[in-house]
Amino acid sequence: MVLLDQPAATPPDGEGSVQFHPDADLAIKGAKVFAVYGKGGIGKSTTSSNLSAAFSKLGQRVLQIGCDPKHDSTFTLTKKLMPTVIDVLESVDFHSEELRPEDYMFEGYNGVMCVEAGGPPAGTGCGGYVVGQTVKLLKQHHLLDETDVVIFDVLGDVVCGGFAAPLQHADRAIIVAANDFDSIFAMNRIIAAIGAKAKSYDVRLAGVVANRSAETDEIDRFAAATGLKRLAHFKDLDAIRRSRLKKCTLFEMDDSPDVETARNEYMKLAATLWAGVEPLEARPMKDRDIFDFLGFE
Repeated sequence: MVLLDQPAATPPDGEGSVQFHPDADLAIKGAKVFAVYGKGGIGKSTTSSNLSAAFSKLGQRVLQIGCDPKHDSTFTLTKKLMPTVIDVLESVDFHSEELRPEDYMFEGYNGVMCVEAGGPPAGTGCGGYVVGQTVKLLKQHHLLDETDVVIFDVLGDVVCGGFAAPLQHADRAIIVAANDFDSIFAMNRIIAAIGAKAKSYDVRLAGVVANRSAETDEIDRFAAATGLKRLAHFKDLDAIRRSRLKKCTLFEMDDSPDVETARNEYMKLAATLWAGVEPLEARPMKDRDIFDFLGFE
């Protein structure tokens, strides 16, 4: 794939941007689409999978799309590492007409449908192309026609044009962050990326999910300073860690006070997002300013 400058008739995709641009026919219509971002290792896949399960508990038809070459976004839903869209396309020499839905889409817990987009080999290709091909396949096979919620679980720490591509499909972007400097610094950069995409696409910032954090004081202080909003708070619970080891969602774990609390928080988050959250226009800080703000010399 060749990356081209924006056509003159297309609004600029953020200042100085050269991006992958999906075909207008690939717009996802009729479903609420969320893109989950955050620092690498912060728990985006755990958040996405439990949120998908919670939406399904509300009676919604859910599709989760993992956008990471290691393709482990959905394994707590499906109990296995699924083949990626790129893998199956390569197996048919990229003749997509030879593929069937069951080649790349699998049903997970409580009917959640799961797709792993995968990614190009390290140092080659573009993640945006992978996302575009995945959505194209889903559209060709009419797999989005009866879907209520789509969740893109996006590779951490990357907000380049390729891996920002899910923002071109999403209605709302959700950031997962812990109550620490590295997570908040990454969140600040992601806010800037979402703001750039919002100039040309419908995506808007929904807010932050505090994860793996006993407290939320630094997240809340940053949110107040930038116009962000905290949507949910999940503490650093051993039950959540064990759910990944057991390859299951929290909704399949044995009952305990911690598990019940986390389940209820996911159900509350799903209900809030389904009802609709007001778009935020957060103001990212300059790098030097965020170092000062968080107390680093």
